[in-house]
Amino acid sequence: MIELKERTTTVDLKAKPFNLSDEAIKWVEETIANMTIEEKIGQLFVNMGASRDEEYLKGMLNTYHIGAVRYNPATAEQVYDQNKILQENSKIPLLIAANTECGGNGACIDGTYVGSQVKIGATNDPKYAYEMGRVSGEEAAAIGCNWSFAPVVDIDMNWRNPVISSRCYSNKAEQVLEFSLEYMRGIMESGIAPAAKHFPGDGVDERDHHLSFAPNTLTVEDWDNTFGKVYGGLIEAGLPSIMSGHIALPEYVRHFKPDATVEELAMPSSLSGIVLQNLLRDKLNFNGVIVTDASHMVAMTSAMKRSDMLPTAIAAGCDLFLFFNDPEEDFNWMMEGYKNGIITEQRLEEALTRILGLKASLGLHAKAKTEILQPKEEAMAKLGTDANKAVAPEISDKAITLVKNKQELLPISPEKHKRVLLVEVKGPESAYGKIMAAMTSGKKKPIELMKEKLEKEGFEVEIFESAIDKIVKLPPQEMMAAVMNVYAQKRPIADLTDNYDVIINIADVAPSTDQRIQWNPSKGTPDIPFYVNEVPTIFISLQCPFHLADVPQVKTYINAYDNHEHTLSAIVEKLLGRSEFKGVSPVDAYCGFIDTQM
Repeated sequence: MIELKERTTTVDLKAKPFNLSDEAIKWVEETIANMTIEEKIGQLFVNMGASRDEEYLKGMLNTYHIGAVRYNPATAEQVYDQNKILQENSKIPLLIAANTECGGNGACIDGTYVGSQVKIGATNDPKYAYEMGRVSGEEAAAIGCNWSFAPVVDIDMNWRNPVISSRCYSNKAEQVLEFSLEYMRGIMESGIAPAAKHFPGDGVDERDHHLSFAPNTLTVEDWDNTFGKVYGGLIEAGLPSIMSGHIALPEYVRHFKPDATVEELAMPSSLSGIVLQNLLRDKLNFNGVIVTDASHMVAMTSAMKRSDMLPTAIAAGCDLFLFFNDPEEDFNWMMEGYKNGIITEQRLEEALTRILGLKASLGLHAKAKTEILQPKEEAMAKLGTDANKAVAPEISDKAITLVKNKQELLPISPEKHKRVLLVEVKGPESAYGKIMAAMTSGKKKPIELMKEKLEKEGFEVEIFESAIDKIVKLPPQEMMAAVMNVYAQKRPIADLTDNYDVIINIADVAPSTDQRIQWNPSKGTPDIPFYVNEVPTIFISLQCPFHLADVPQVKTYINAYDNHEHTLSAIVEKLLGRSEFKGVSPVDAYCGFIDTQM
């Protein structure tokens, strides 16, 4: 039994991941020594910028002395200009982070998308994880980023978990580690520090820690053999930083403290000294920076009062606190936590040493303020290069997975399957989904693009309009009668068999509270694929690799992993037999059920 102990350790800046010279260490020490307490407290915060206005940016620097930034998405030029203002006006160089989980598009909206992590996993080739890191690094560094909240190193153990269904490489620890190491290698070539997330590991509970408590309930042994293997391997390889998720690890807390209370067992790791200090620092020997996940997530905000939560996160072992809620309020609460002794002098010194140590390891201390960013013209030339854009279509070809094929159907052709019906399969409608739909209202939907591509190949294609979609267009006084008639009216199977040679269901369901398919109430219509034994049927899931759980009856099921146009083009090539299905499912697409394998 490992006992809890009083921590007296200091940060070793000569050891990995910092590997600092004596000169760099001197800069860290002297910088800390010359800081006011307000400047020290400010270094603990990662700000989410509310504006790119120069006056606002300078105000945040001068008033709150922030140590880092993770900004809102914008164009490459806008982000570059913002980061230039920040670095040239900050007394201490800033860590500037982006969420480059899928490529350079995580750094700026006109950056290059490479692929979702599960799509990279489906290629079964770690070189594409390296390519994603390389592209992310080149484009993010060009516009002034030096830190990335990626890769996601969670393990997809629960198909019902919507948070990481497409954001992790695999359900196997070995593959997650192999691909994460390659991503890390690729992005660090451009001088960007990766932050692996979400320690101690998402993908076990089905709930979303943005919205609820969602613990990792693995036993100590099981955790060691899965998430422990991943984090241990990354730390050994020199991982610079880790994002602590708001995910409790009750069995490890019980391991270190057998008499732990229920509150201690359920405490999110971002607020748990037992998990961060005894497990991550002491057992896994992590010497790098720990940053909290976003502080507005319910699993964190529900744990205690915010005034206690801020200093407790630092006291527990986090070095950086992600996002102000209200800058003045949060800054004062963090300051009060220091004055009241929640944050000890030693803990503050450790956090500052690691923060500045990471900045020095990136060479920020050795550059003039005006030289931290490369010239703008050079920077813009590195965005969206032909070499970078060529990666995503190649990944689509290698990743798209024919999960199930229990009928003699593929390849399809205009000669044998002239009449095609496309059916749009929908999921839960979230507020975020509504906003995204409104933002992309001028763009063609994936099902419309699929129609165009199939028609170019000589198929006659119809997109099904559901009875419910028609009913909602009626005057209110007519709706109820129409709904009743959905079940009462005649629906001969011949309406399908006489008119269509193949029916293709396309599910483009983004993550929400869940990512399940939501069926319309219907009778005898193509809304629900009841007709798999009547008409040849293909089901294509664009964003979720686990939709077979909701359509176990379909005989041909394909996972595409995203809804980009090059993905749809690759699907058509494979449906027509001009390209083989090469993808290898990195997760259990059958979701552990027997009926999905029929």
